[in-house]
Amino acid sequence: MWLLSVLLPLLRLYLCGVKVLIYQMFNKSFTLPGRMEGWPLWGGTRGMGYETARHLASLGMHVIIAGNEKEEGAAAVRRIKEEGCERKAEFVYIDLTSLKSVRNFAQAFKQRRLPLHVLVNNAGTMMVPERNTEDGFEFHFELNYLGHFLLTNLLLDTLKRSGRGGCCSRIINMSSATHYAGVIHMDDLNRRICYSSHGAYSQSKLALVLFTYYLQEQMMAGGFLVIANAVDPGMVDTALYDNLWSLAQAMKKPVAKILFRTPAEGASISVYAAAASEMEGVGGCYLYNGEKMQSSPPSYDSELQAELWKKSCELVGL
Repeated sequence: MWLLSVLLPLLRLYLCGVKVLIYQMFNKSFTLPGRMEGWPLWGGTRGMGYETARHLASLGMHVIIAGNEKEEGAAAVRRIKEEGCERKAEFVYIDLTSLKSVRNFAQAFKQRRLPLHVLVNNAGTMMVPERNTEDGFEFHFELNYLGHFLLTNLLLDTLKRSGRGGCCSRIINMSSATHYAGVIHMDDLNRRICYSSHGAYSQSKLALVLFTYYLQEQMMAGGFLVIANAVDPGMVDTALYDNLWSLAQAMKKPVAKILFRTPAEGASISVYAAAASEMEGVGGCYLYNGEKMQSSPPSYDSELQAELWKKSCELVGL
């Protein structure tokens, strides 16, 4: 039982990784189209988050970088401003592993009465040893999924009001190919029975896709000018892999130099979903390499989507 619970998620996840690397070996990374328009809220002080914020700010957008590293956030804002952007960039603190912090951030943002045209849920971690957040949730589950779930719902009214004149507000959730290996354990979302960092990570990424599709259905049913999409950046050379085992780290370094994408290349798909004119009004998609792709079969299970949504609302107190 223990062996299957730990070994099977590991094999599934690494198999996904191999498939992605083979794809990237024979396919060029997605390149952005011409000038795009929008006005985003973005979370990211480094890696793909920073690259997305930098690119969107270069289009003349007001960028709010939300994260839990104050010094990194200040440095990111400074670098963006040094590039001579037309509008401002700023950093606001948020800790997605704390529901209290998420609520404080949302309340402070709404008090400013700013419009919110794009929300990119980018923050994430991978392969963290078993640990709980201050709220008592498994670390991957709250940071990668539950914190984003709460933040999105708290800002949903602002997103609805901001969508007007035929232009939809946009929600972009950062998933990955590892969601194909994900299994949702509704009776054990925190992985208490038998912990696997591989299983916990892939579950959190599948949860994001399920959340995206259910949210899109709600927005369509209500006639709101809000769209939600999930994006997959491919395998990108970022600090996300810092928690790999020593042997895996050693094997990853030479492979990453050849086959992994740069943070800027990985960020392209988020920028595309956030600002491309051809994505106007197009929601409920799983985007990879600039194309709409089929996500995993479980991600289209409407009953599972609804069950996860209801349970998530209970967990965060909505």
